[in-house]
Amino acid sequence: MVDDKVEMDNETENYSTVQTLLQSFQDKFQTMSDQILTRIDEMGNRIDDLEKNIADLMTQAGVEGPDK
Repeated sequence: MVDDKVEMDNETENYSTVQTLLQSFQDKFQTMSDQILTRIDEMGNRIDDLEKNIADLMTQAGVEGPDK
């Protein structure tokens, strides 16, 4: 009977430890996902700016740009 109680306490402690670990992984994964998405958005904005600058330079040089 005492062994059952100790075993039950150990299972509860293990469950709690696993839950804490999984939550930590989830939080880290979410942070990394947010950082990656932010960087992708920034890269997209840079590419848009670069395309605009190239188009402006081509216009200034009198070169026709590609038809879209």
